[in-house]
Amino acid sequence: MTAPAARRGSDFAELSRTIVGDGLLNRRRGYYAVRMSLNFLALAGACVGFVFIGNSWWTLFIGVALALIFTQFAFIGHDAGHKQIFRTRLANDVTGYAHAGLVGISYGWWIAKHSAHHANPNHEDKDPDLDIPALAFTARQATTKTGFLHWMARNQAALFFPLLLLEGLNLHFASGEAIWKPGLKSRRLEAGLLFAHTAVYLGAVFLVLSPGTALVFIAVHQGLWGVYMGCSFAPNHKGMETLSEGHTLDFLRKQVLTSRNVRGGFWVDFALGGLNYQIEHHLFPSMPRPNLRHAQLTVSRFCAQRDIAYAECGLVRSYGYVLQHLYDVGAPLRTARRPARV
Repeated sequence: MTAPAARRGSDFAELSRTIVGDGLLNRRRGYYAVRMSLNFLALAGACVGFVFIGNSWWTLFIGVALALIFTQFAFIGHDAGHKQIFRTRLANDVTGYAHAGLVGISYGWWIAKHSAHHANPNHEDKDPDLDIPALAFTARQATTKTGFLHWMARNQAALFFPLLLLEGLNLHFASGEAIWKPGLKSRRLEAGLLFAHTAVYLGAVFLVLSPGTALVFIAVHQGLWGVYMGCSFAPNHKGMETLSEGHTLDFLRKQVLTSRNVRGGFWVDFALGGLNYQIEHHLFPSMPRPNLRHAQLTVSRFCAQRDIAYAECGLVRSYGYVLQHLYDVGAPLRTARRPARV
């Protein structure tokens, strides 16, 4: 998932030489050591609080905290998958497997899916992030929806955030499904990690809480985790240019024109795990997270000099763009005759 090689005279090659010369691809081990230490301390504190509070509705606040903590762990797994943390593949993979296992995601499945996304962002045939049955991201996708999926596509703007409540469960389900399919790297390790996560998580919840409280706790934790994960990834590409077979964009323009940055300073950087610098991340996937904000000025100026549209907006506005795009894609379905169920 590192940036592909480019011919020396290309725009991307010129930009890459500047980025490398500025040292922005150098590892930031100290940053990640502190970040991971704080994440583990927060997880330990939440676990202690969970046991200390015990069988009480107040425990639901621990579920909220765990949703935030799980997402921060997923961000570290994401960075490890892009080889941002260590120089060697082994060290990054160990970190990635550990963090993915703690939150109940298959690291190998996610790597394959995310690599395909980076290779063809917002490509309606090749980007797996556009292959979501419940939603339609292009007019062509909308025309394929029938039955209940047709109704969902018609109303997808209103359903988008409610659907994110199920994203956590979807990640668990897709991960569990992946370990049964051939071709997944380290299937036994992945299966062991997912089994251990499920056993420890459900065992702790039902051991400490009554059945009713436990079910509500799981719903709160998994639902909010899904919303947080979805809100971290959705602003990055949805509503940006969609590509199809035969496009002629080079690597630089393909990555920039399909991506959107989100402004907001330190707290947005923290909340979105650096994904708010989506343009820089897509151009240089192995760039350590804390270096992305330093690269932004260089990349934005470079794009301006070559009249390449560089999309950036505030956090709330980014969600507005996402919802507007979903609403517009679903508009023809709201005016056309509803197809027969199949």
